[in-house]
Amino acid sequence: MQRALKALGIVMIGLAVTVTSADFAEARKAGGFSSFGSRGSKTYSAPATTNTAPTTAAPIQRSMTPNTAQPGAMGQAAQAAPKRGLFGGMAGGLMGGLLMGGLFGMLLGGGFGGISGMFGMLFQILLIGGAIMLAMRFFGRNRTAQAQAYSGSDNRTAHSGDAPQPSANQGFGGFSIPKIGGSAQPAAVSGSDEVGITPKDQETFEELLKEMQHAYAAEDYSALRRITTPEAMSYLAEELGENATKGVKNDVRDVKLLQGDLSEAWREGNVDYATVAMRYEAIDVMRDRTSGKVVEGDPDHPQESVEVWTFIRRPATGWSISAIQSA
Repeated sequence: MQRALKALGIVMIGLAVTVTSADFAEARKAGGFSSFGSRGSKTYSAPATTNTAPTTAAPIQRSMTPNTAQPGAMGQAAQAAPKRGLFGGMAGGLMGGLLMGGLFGMLLGGGFGGISGMFGMLFQILLIGGAIMLAMRFFGRNRTAQAQAYSGSDNRTAHSGDAPQPSANQGFGGFSIPKIGGSAQPAAVSGSDEVGITPKDQETFEELLKEMQHAYAAEDYSALRRITTPEAMSYLAEELGENATKGVKNDVRDVKLLQGDLSEAWREGNVDYATVAMRYEAIDVMRDRTSGKVVEGDPDHPQESVEVWTFIRRPATGWSISAIQSA
């Protein structure tokens, strides 16, 4: 019996370590990036929905921008990020610690918390399970309230009966130039432009989309530094490092922009921001670094992705990538 208990404990420790490891930042999977970066003062506000991305973009999960949101708005990215793994957040640290402590105690012969015997172990497992369920319900309610605040804070002026209308003019490469000031433009599709985005700017956004994909797939750190902010570069480098650790490499080709439109453009001091929704297709797979074998994705058929990218432009410089959000 003692050997069986020790074997069970070893298995449970392995499972606990496995699920806990999922709490670390996930590397990019084939088909899209995680949500990261900075949108200046709007980092923790949802971008306006558009024809290309008619649903609210995922909140930014990783950012170095301090949260200055007012009460009732979205909290820190760490609060907004969905819990990954079984033992996530504060409750996860507590429950995981109790479980791990009990397992190690069992292996040392003392049972869970000193209670010997099979029945004592099962009783404490039930107690821990009940505590985990209560914690999950409590934090689940908090996450739901935060998500509602996030989606509601930037859509208060949207009318329930409105539907996105096609933009008046079609721009370069699938980008549309929103009609500003027209009464037909619904509030939910903002297209607010305080900067004066031109077709040339939109052409640059499309070029940056393709350059990013190519540089990321080639693991070209120099090219990534050239087209991204230092903060965005740090997250991309982290994801590439995780890919290398896992023994996989991203392979992206045939990137084609299908549709894009402006969500919002604004100025903070002498810095310009532009958030753009883009729907694009590409052959996007993960390959084993050694054999080249595809481990994720379809190497023969392109897949579509919809993402919301934020670009930043400082004086005497061109546009660079500041944030990416999944849609």
